[in-house]
Amino acid sequence: MILTALTRYYHRLAAGTDNVGNPKVPPYGFSEEKIGWILVLSSDGLLVDVVPHLSTDKKPQPKLMSVPRPEKRTSGVKPNFLWDKTAYVLGVEANKDKAAAQSQPFVPSEKTFAAFKQYHVQLLQDTADEGLRAVRLFLEHWQPEKFAQAPCRPEMLDANVVFKLDGSSGYIHQRKAAQALWATLLVNDEAERGLCLVSGEEAPIARLHPAIKGVWGGQSSGGSIISFNKESFTSFGKEQGANAPVSEQAAFAYTTALNYLLRRENKHSLTIGDSSTVFWAEAAEHAEAEEAEDLFAAIMDPPDDEQENNKIFNVLKQMEKGRPLQEIAPDLSPDTRFYILGLAPNASRISIRFWLDTTFGKLFDNLAQHWQDLHLEPQAWKTPPSIWRLLVQTAVLGKSENISPLLAGEMARAVISGTPYPLSLLSQLIARIRADGDANGLRIALIKAVLQRRFRKDLIKEEVPVSLNTESRNTAYLLGRLFAVLERIQYQALGELNAGIADRYYGSASAVPFSVFPRLLSGAKHHLSRLRKDKKGMAVNLDKDLGAIIEQLPETFPRHFNIDEQGRFAIGYYHQKQSYFAAKESTANEE
Repeated sequence: MILTALTRYYHRLAAGTDNVGNPKVPPYGFSEEKIGWILVLSSDGLLVDVVPHLSTDKKPQPKLMSVPRPEKRTSGVKPNFLWDKTAYVLGVEANKDKAAAQSQPFVPSEKTFAAFKQYHVQLLQDTADEGLRAVRLFLEHWQPEKFAQAPCRPEMLDANVVFKLDGSSGYIHQRKAAQALWATLLVNDEAERGLCLVSGEEAPIARLHPAIKGVWGGQSSGGSIISFNKESFTSFGKEQGANAPVSEQAAFAYTTALNYLLRRENKHSLTIGDSSTVFWAEAAEHAEAEEAEDLFAAIMDPPDDEQENNKIFNVLKQMEKGRPLQEIAPDLSPDTRFYILGLAPNASRISIRFWLDTTFGKLFDNLAQHWQDLHLEPQAWKTPPSIWRLLVQTAVLGKSENISPLLAGEMARAVISGTPYPLSLLSQLIARIRADGDANGLRIALIKAVLQRRFRKDLIKEEVPVSLNTESRNTAYLLGRLFAVLERIQYQALGELNAGIADRYYGSASAVPFSVFPRLLSGAKHHLSRLRKDKKGMAVNLDKDLGAIIEQLPETFPRHFNIDEQGRFAIGYYHQKQSYFAAKESTANEE
């Protein structure tokens, strides 16, 4: 299912072009690789110049170029066709001895250069093409020690390089003769033929699949979704890819599509926890599929640009109110297919964290439900938060590297599939509030979302209020409100303290109220007595709030609260506390 969908996506990409008219993905047998330098050869095979192929960033990086697909070098020496690293093409690599590198920046790499030279001299022995002949002559006469002379530069070391014939356009690997030769090399007469699981047709089966690069935390050389390197992974005496037969063309298609999706500049990838999440759509019209992809990306990871952020903020507001997709985006069909794939590194392999195959209408409903569950008054954010920004609220010290990868994957799955949020999300949020005392809007919105989703799924009986609900009889919610009133009384009576009741008692008040609230109420009497001397009106209002809440409470305080009740306590505390800020702002505006 996953490979089939990726293969179809490759064919859609292959039929289109980018903004400057170039194909979005390379044809079969080619791959987009990072090429740093171009070796310009004369027709006699002399190196006349080296030209950088780098980005214009502050720290220039090699740019992508479509080249004959690379060999999969798990071990051993295997040269690529008409391009490779300097260790293969020029026989030199960077000196790893930092002390010696200042005087001698490169060291020879004889074994790799000999393999590259032998491979190409043999292939190009009888060529009549001027460009291919120049490559052969260059390799026959090149000596690695010549790298110390112009036009070579030390910054070229270990970069990928290609060839260009001086005075001609394009690169040598793009010449018709080179491509015709490469096409003959792609035909593997020794490949085992079988029924491809992707296309359903008989074809040569790929023994090894091309590498998948760009998975966050994965190996720089890439990884594989399908690979077999131990006898325990094989069956019926089959070897390597024959255990899960995928044709060479299908293997190329799905890996090329996945590599395209994983490149950040293509805006089809999100990092959530330790998972690289890619997404794409299928529709009758390419423009409609692209619109669905753009909308999903903006909802999941709102843009930094203020103007664009305002646009998506308005969309999210409508989603919170339950507006249907056709009202928000009338050009989008709810039946558009949408795919989301979560990938995580596992040594040289890539693990599938989650996979969703659905319609965009259903996905939109799930995303809308997420924002409805998060909705809190007063608004908990100025700009819409991404899943990553929400998850940071669970991390120790607010550092993203402390986010639990397992929690991140479970939360992403809950958001896109509409399933209950993980209970570990609730427990971690409560633990963070107890640890640092920061019951901020994002944390409370997430707590409310977890409980509201559980209510939607009939896992708990009582709905969670969006804003301050003075009619609620839920004991945990009432005690959260009561704690906020007690904190307000202390603050108005004594001003700022190094350690107020929230700093000292929030954790125990939210978990074992019986042991704390009698003492807090006793202290509040003294604070109110003091407050009546200086701020009589304030004292009267706070005493009313105190009495109104106590009147609705049971005769005895509960011995302990479970995790759901601790969540409701936090929500009640936030609602009541924010009501005082709102009243203060209203008074300031009137004045």
